[in-house]
Amino acid sequence: MTGSVPAPAGVDVPEALVDAMRSWRRDFHRHPELGFAVDATAAKVAGLLQDFGVDDVHTGIGGTGVVGVIRRGDAGSTPSIGLRADMDALPISEANTFDHRSQVDGRFHGCGHDGHTAMLLGAAQLLASDHHFAGTVVLIFQPNEENGRGAQAMIADGLFKRFPVDAVFGLHNMPGLAVGHFETRVGSMMSSEDLFEIVIRGRGGHASMPEHHIDPVIVAAQIINGLQTIVSRSVPSSEIAVVSVTEVLTDGARNIVPSTVTIRGDCRSFTEATRATIERRMGEIAAGVAAAHGAQAEVSYTSEFVPLVNTEAESAAAVAAARAVVGADRVNPACALWAASEDFARMLAEVPGCYINLGNGVDGPCGKSLHNPNYDFNDDAAALGVAYWVQLVHDLLPIAS
Repeated sequence: MTGSVPAPAGVDVPEALVDAMRSWRRDFHRHPELGFAVDATAAKVAGLLQDFGVDDVHTGIGGTGVVGVIRRGDAGSTPSIGLRADMDALPISEANTFDHRSQVDGRFHGCGHDGHTAMLLGAAQLLASDHHFAGTVVLIFQPNEENGRGAQAMIADGLFKRFPVDAVFGLHNMPGLAVGHFETRVGSMMSSEDLFEIVIRGRGGHASMPEHHIDPVIVAAQIINGLQTIVSRSVPSSEIAVVSVTEVLTDGARNIVPSTVTIRGDCRSFTEATRATIERRMGEIAAGVAAAHGAQAEVSYTSEFVPLVNTEAESAAAVAAARAVVGADRVNPACALWAASEDFARMLAEVPGCYINLGNGVDGPCGKSLHNPNYDFNDDAAALGVAYWVQLVHDLLPIAS
């Protein structure tokens, strides 16, 4: 690691493992895969887990998910925890020119899932030969995080029934946060994402005779204005939410009043109650405005990501483990809300746990925002991520005295 990156305290991460993680990570970066089609990535993960001597390795969970299980002591009487990494890339082209850039046009590890996978593999290698804990560690390698489908697919395939855990933890790199720093918060941390489509049906015709028509463009304009009152007039001022109209489509032309207008958009919020309020008010506004003009409105509202909510005890454990690795002054236990969405929230809706961010750096590709074509995961942060995972296991699965 470079001199500006602190060495992890407490947990020994051998330089040979750091080199191995860099090699794995860059290989994943060169060969990105999308969604559930992460077959080569999952195969490599499973093969490495077997090479490490992980007790059980299961593939095909939720399609292409991989689960490794490490047991110490009596599994029936000792606690268990889950550690999760995501494996999929993004459908965008990489702008970087370094040697490990993507070799697949239009695919790119622009969110650091290559690094997340490499760090959990590094932890797996250390834990597979580690006898300083008593309990079960479930290593979860998830597909299709970017589309918000992978976690639910693994859960539906019996993830937590087949591999029960008392708590589950996630880790994500964060550009703009210095390497050697962690951040998280208790309660809501990341927003939900909901998509909506409102189809307005009027009666179209020649643009020179609007009095004979029911103009859905006028209806759409008033609905769009009405949607902007949801947050300001129906959501408590103590809550944060966003309602954005992003598309307006018609079947008309320059001289034709359309018969149909479609409005599409995106909503973000941090609690289930706020999500429900937005959906309810959207339906009421669309139906009311359309009825006032003699038109009809059909609303489709779908939940893509649920809010990510960290539980108190598990957040305290995550903060303690991070502080043990980098020091108390480098861990922020009350970071700002983050209006992005994360599929790990589906796991937290099933099991207590905590999601924490690890600094990826502030300069160069490592400081570029996630999903930026010039972004890259910072290999200098990998040892800290491994140390955090191992420290968390030692803290939560201690050997009985």
